[in-house]
Amino acid sequence: MLRGLTGAGLGKLKDEKELIELAGRYGFQAVDVDAKSLIEKYGEQGAKALLEQNGVVLGAIGLPVEWRQSEEQFASGLNELKQAAAAAQKLGCTRCCTYILPSTDWKAAHFMAVATRRLRQCALILGQYGISLGLEFVGPHHLRSTWKNPFIWTMEETLDWIGAIGEPNVGLLLDAYHWYTTGLGPEAIEALTGGQIVHVHINDAPDVPVEEALDNGRLYPGEGVIDLAGFLKALHSIGYDGPVTQEILTSAPPEDAPEELARRSQRGFDHVFQAAGLSVRV
Repeated sequence: MLRGLTGAGLGKLKDEKELIELAGRYGFQAVDVDAKSLIEKYGEQGAKALLEQNGVVLGAIGLPVEWRQSEEQFASGLNELKQAAAAAQKLGCTRCCTYILPSTDWKAAHFMAVATRRLRQCALILGQYGISLGLEFVGPHHLRSTWKNPFIWTMEETLDWIGAIGEPNVGLLLDAYHWYTTGLGPEAIEALTGGQIVHVHINDAPDVPVEEALDNGRLYPGEGVIDLAGFLKALHSIGYDGPVTQEILTSAPPEDAPEELARRSQRGFDHVFQAAGLSVRV
């Protein structure tokens, strides 16, 4: 497994370059950034050199298509997806991810039919560039009723949906916060194969009733109540070898300097990997 960082949790970063440099300085091996933007700023060779000089790889890109709204919005993003996938391929990235909100203003059955077709189309495009699509179920209870109709919020439902989409390059984005807020334990991960997981997010939760854990109330790894040692052990046991990437969503950006937040993140990763009996540098 590769220790990874996103910008979420590192405060007011100047740009992607600062994220990449901080990741390398504090022992991280992967970053989630926009490959297309990186190439536009530095050129293909410059972007590759920036990653290599800091000893990191590009972990995943986000899906740049609005698949949850109108057909016109979806169709207008497909060319952007092709460009994003081509840029990711140039930088050696093989993962693209999106999240599934647990409720929707659409009628749920209609949304399922439309979204299945759209995500299949996205997966087919990504597959042409050797990229897998990771779907992230979202667990916090408050989001299950934010919109009119309940939708998907469990791992089991997401796996069934992946089966319905039916493309071999579609799998899970497994986020520790959503794993925790849907009441799952290590055995749920151990029932998977490493190949079913495209990408992993790691974070922690405050000591409140699980029903009250807010999506934007996350903590740094090792600072909360999630069994992250069990989470990591289970991932290791099924042979998952991709990025385990920090994503800390908060109601307001942290006030500490990015340097201090990267150092704090390093300490958190060291703590939870050691608790899992895994090498601190993996």
